[in-house]
This record gives sequence, C-alpha cells and structure tokens, in this order.
Amino acid sequence: MKKQLDRIQELENLISKLPQGSITYKTIHGKKQPYLQWTEKGKTKSRYIKIAERDTVMAQVSLRRSLQEELKTLKAESPSFVPRAARVSFETNVVIGRGLYAMTEGIRDWEKRDCFEQLQKYINGSGYDRVCLLYGLRRTGKTTMLRQALLEMSDEQIGKAVYIKARSMDTMAAMNRDLKKLQELGYKYIFIDEVTLMSDFIDSAALFSDIYAAMGMKIVLSGTDSLGFWFTLRQELYDRAVTIHTTFIPFREHSRLLVIDSIDEYIRYGGTLRAGELAFDDADVNAEDASFRDNETTRRYIDTAICENIQHSLDCCKDGRYYRHLHSLYDVGELTNAINRVIEDMTHRFVLRTFTKRFKSHDLGSAAQLLRKETDPMRKSDILDRVNTEDITKRLMELLDIRNQENLSIGITKAHIAEIKEYLMALDLIVESPVETSVADEPLEGILFAQPGMRYCQAQALVYSLRNDPVFAELSEAERNMVCERILEEVRGRMMEEIVLLETTKAIDKNHRVFKMTFAGAEFDMVIFSDKTNSCECYEIKHSDQIVEHQTRYLTDAECLKATERRFGPITGKFVIYRGKSCDVNGIHYLNVEAYLKGLA
Repeated sequence: MKKQLDRIQELENLISKLPQGSITYKTIHGKKQPYLQWTEKGKTKSRYIKIAERDTVMAQVSLRRSLQEELKTLKAESPSFVPRAARVSFETNVVIGRGLYAMTEGIRDWEKRDCFEQLQKYINGSGYDRVCLLYGLRRTGKTTMLRQALLEMSDEQIGKAVYIKARSMDTMAAMNRDLKKLQELGYKYIFIDEVTLMSDFIDSAALFSDIYAAMGMKIVLSGTDSLGFWFTLRQELYDRAVTIHTTFIPFREHSRLLVIDSIDEYIRYGGTLRAGELAFDDADVNAEDASFRDNETTRRYIDTAICENIQHSLDCCKDGRYYRHLHSLYDVGELTNAINRVIEDMTHRFVLRTFTKRFKSHDLGSAAQLLRKETDPMRKSDILDRVNTEDITKRLMELLDIRNQENLSIGITKAHIAEIKEYLMALDLIVESPVETSVADEPLEGILFAQPGMRYCQAQALVYSLRNDPVFAELSEAERNMVCERILEEVRGRMMEEIVLLETTKAIDKNHRVFKMTFAGAEFDMVIFSDKTNSCECYEIKHSDQIVEHQTRYLTDAECLKATERRFGPITGKFVIYRGKSCDVNGIHYLNVEAYLKGLA
C-alpha cells in the first residue's frame, strides 16, 4: 500500500512540472499552426508553439496525459482515495470519485461550445451567492458541457465535485438533505443535470442560491425545460443566477463543431448538435442522424423538445397559474397540438410570403428563367413555360391558406397564439425582428426562427404537398422533382435572408440596430444603423453564387436611397451577401455569406 501511495505522490510531482492543457491548431495564412491551450481562472488561454520547441512541448503534453491516466487509475484503486461520500447514503443519484472520471471518457477530443468559457468563468470565479443556469432546448450540448467542465478540473477540484442526475421522482426536500450532507463533507462543485424534472423545482429554486451558494458552493443547474428556468429567473432566482443559453447555435459555431461549411447544409440540418454526436467528419451519418432530417423527425423534436418543455414547466409553476388562456386547451388535451399548429402556421405564412413575393410574376419568379438557362442538358427545361403557372400558383397558395384556416378553426384564439409565441420567445426559438418602412411609422411585425433546420423541413413538407395537386400530377416524376427543387431554392433564399438578419442582430453591439426596410414595391433585405454616427449600411442578400446586375437594382435606386437617408442618415456602404467569392463591383461590395457569418463576433 505504501508503494502505491508513494507512486501517487511521485506522479503528482511529475505532473505539476509539465505544461498544462492540450495541443490545438489554428489556420494562419492558410497553414495549420500548433498552439498550447489551457484554462486559467475561468479563461481559456493559448500560446503559439515555436518550431524549435514543438517536439519537446508535444512530448510533454503527451507524457502529462499518460501520467494523469495512471494517477487516475491508482486513485480509483486505492482504498485511501475512496471519498468519504462514497460511504454515505444519498437519496438522489449522486456521482463522485471514479464515477466522475468515467463520465469524461469518450469526450476528450470533442470541441466545446462558444459559451463554455462562461461556464468555466463561473466555476473558477471568486464570487458567491449565485448559481449558474445552463439551459436550452434538447440536443444543444448542455450535458456535454457539464462533462467537459469536469474534464477541465484539476485533481483538487474534481475531488470536491459532484454530479447529480435529477429524476422526476426526486423532490427538493431530498435534494436539500443530500446537499447538506455534501456540504458537511467539504464538496464545493455541484453539477445538477435535468433539475427541471423535479416538479417542485421552480417554486423552491431559491434554496440553491440563498443557502448553498451563499455557503461557498458553486452550483450549476442544467435542464431541458428552458421555460422552467425562465420562470425561476423572474421569481425564485431573480438577480441570483448567472445564465448560459445554449438553444441558439450560430452558423460559425455549427460549422466549427460539425465541420460543415455550407450555408445550405446549415439550412437543412442547423439548430442542434445531434448530427455531430456520432461522427463529425461523416456527412452521411450527419444527415441520417440530424434532428431535422425529415418532417417526421422534425415533428418528433417539436413534440418532445418544445411542446413537452412548455407543458411541463407550466404544470410545475405556481400550481399551473401561468397556463392563463392556455388552460382551456390543456384541459382537453389539445395544448401540444396547438403549439405544433402555431409553429406550423408561422412556417406556412413564411412559405406563403415567399410564393407571394417570388412567384406572382408570370413565370413563377426566377425558377423558369433558371431552368431555361441551365447549361446541363439533363436539367434544362421549359416546363414552367408549358404549365399553367397562374393556376399552379393559385392552387399552391390556396393549399397553404386552407391549412392556415384549419389551424384557426379548431378553437385557437388570438390570446392562445399570443401566449404560445411569448413562451416560444422565452425558449429562444423565435426572435422578434421589426421591419422598418420608408415613413416614420410603427414598425411592422417580423419573426425569425433560431433553428433553421426545423423551419426548412416544415417548408419542404409543404412544398412537396404540391405532388398531390391534380395539375402537378399530370407532369412526369422528373418534372415534378425539378419544379419542387427550384421552389425550394427560393425558400432557401428567403431562409438565408433570415439567418443573416438574425445572426447580425445577435452579434451587433448596443450602438447599432439591424432591420429589414420596405418601400412601395421594393425593400432592403438588411439595414445596419449606427446611433453614434447617425449613418447606415444597406444590404441585399441573395442565395445565388453568381454576380448579376439585377441583384443591385434597389441599392442603385435613387428613390430607395433617398428615402433611407431621410430616415437613417448617410449610406456609408452598399453590400450584396451571396454564395460566391467576395469582391467589389461598381462600388458594391460583394460578401461571401459563409465568410460573413463566420466573421460575426
């Protein structure tokens, strides 16, 4: 036994002399360069590894990791290192000691969310009296972040760390008794996952901040019922919590985590990290395992991640007081269906606006032109010139409108819709984005979706419903596929506009405003206004990868420019964001959309 303890001490001394952290690579001027990256006082730090020291540093990092593995094994096997807490009876699912080490296996090489640094800052910070709330919709990386936080801990810290997986059968009374035991045993870092499963959590959450955080514990609470946390922040944990939201995953982060650099792939599958949990570099696996692979998986996600989230939180808060007008739907078992229909209705209206805007010209917008101009003879077609486009457009719009009417004819009132939208905003699923007009009037309502994959799959299902239309049934299968794909290209174009608008809105500082601006028969897809300089920049957002003069018709329209400057000051830049290469043409700055989104801080 003494020999084992001596080896443990020897390993700890050796490890303390080796560099901390891991090797990461950054692309500098097109070349991958190695950096040593580590965490210090809650902040991620890194330094460039010079060529002369690379072999030495890399060998030391590798040695430190192997020594840490040996140390972990020895501590787990040594009776002297069995935590006292392992001999204490707990009522909740408490994990300590070797169990924590086991939780970190398999995630060592996983990339971290951008918000991980906020979690590190809380854990290693000096402040007390506050808890940390880590919340967001399912499959956005919450539990993984907890495991990564354990992985980043020093041996001393992890010796004082506890992971608790809450269950629906647990109560706050039982949790209180276990926390009291852990506090007496000297445990300082408490990670409680799925805490919102406890039915009395919302009404009793102040226990964590007022008692245990105040006594020096660092408590991280995680859960999928984001609305429950939203309620606690307005009641029990008001001004006593650090919040970390995980629902919104911007393109740049989604691209980094899943190694997907295409805006179209983000539109199809973006919004969650499910695809990346299996294989970051396997596109087929990613597509097959995506949360928004098809309409069925999308509906399942909405049911489980959103509808159940809202319903469970409302059920657990103040004896259901916050159901408000939604109680009538809940009483007859229609609340889940109503939430689904409101989400679908917003997608229906989005697609309908796309058709109205793009397809009310004589040839279904640009789709017919694109098909005629195809250089590939297999794709070239004049099908949209031969069909009755007016009839097809009318039937499609009627189809969508009928569905909308169905949604509103089952007893869903305006009050229901308003309250459901309020809760969807609390979940970070939708974001208000008012649309300005050329006159100083009240802005028009605008709503953006934070999970593009979900909206695209719903839009795709609507478009493919065209196949059941009797007019379309007369076309060949190849022609139907071609028409549906061209229409979906238009939908992706509108979605790209929304993504750029949303991500710019979230990234911009408080001295700027971002909005869409409309005129009589024209619009700027995005305007960025500076309060400081009383000036603005105007943007067109195009899904095309080609430079076409028609793209800048509003940016060069004298009336549009004059009306914009009258309200928002001098125009300091005119831009087109598109899928081609960045360049300047006749005073217009063309920006590649992937590069633009990755450049947003």
